[in-house]
Amino acid sequence: TVAATGRLSSKDPNLQNIPVRTDDGRRIRQAFRAAGGCKLISADYNQIELRVLADLSRDPALMQAFEQGRDIHTATASEVFEVEEAAVTPEMRRTAKVINYGIIYGMGATRMARELDIARQKADEYIRAYAARYPGVQSFYARMREMAGKHGYVETRAGRRRYLPDIHSTNEGLRQAAERVATNTPIQGGAADIIKMAMVRLASALRDAQRESRMILQIHDELLLECPVAEVEAVVALTRTCMEDAAGLAVPVVVEVGVGDDWAAAH
Repeated sequence: TVAATGRLSSKDPNLQNIPVRTDDGRRIRQAFRAAGGCKLISADYNQIELRVLADLSRDPALMQAFEQGRDIHTATASEVFEVEEAAVTPEMRRTAKVINYGIIYGMGATRMARELDIARQKADEYIRAYAARYPGVQSFYARMREMAGKHGYVETRAGRRRYLPDIHSTNEGLRQAAERVATNTPIQGGAADIIKMAMVRLASALRDAQRESRMILQIHDELLLECPVAEVEAVVALTRTCMEDAAGLAVPVVVEVGVGDDWAAAH
């Protein structure tokens, strides 16, 4: 519980930093196997931080994209590049994904240019285009900076505070870093609150239903359970319900669930 955002962290070994998309990462995950007669269930919130941002900012375009079940990166690419969604190329979507998450983490034009291997001026244009298309997001960030300046802290939806001693620093770098934390904490911290509330709900639900299944690991937005084969169907439904109900967002929440004999097969 050392992470300032409220996320849980893992060490010795760090089970949260095993790569997902590399061959080595998949081979490592294959080594984590369910006990005999059991399966592993992986339940993962889909794009929860962007959904939290939509809930907090109430930006109409962002909320509409989630309400209509559209791919949010394709929707952003359509907005930023001013093309129909059907015309969005894989490269446009990749750029939009970097923009979406870059905005959450306070990424500036210089860092975005490096991430996308483009000119800084072009990255600056993308950021301005995003701001124009999602004005509610910019208003939300302005409110968070104002709150931090006035009170010295910001809060997550659950009321957990993060204090920002550098928000009035005369050192511009320290002050800007504090402002980035002020805008990021309600989002990342809010997502952390949600999955922990889901864990509490699910633990109680498993006990009440007298299930032998148990949670064995939390990895950012994913819960991993070990489950007797006979309980899989019921526990998948219970897990999805607990995770969806814990969120309480103004936009739909999607939980992606996988089942397998090992972690790689389940994820």
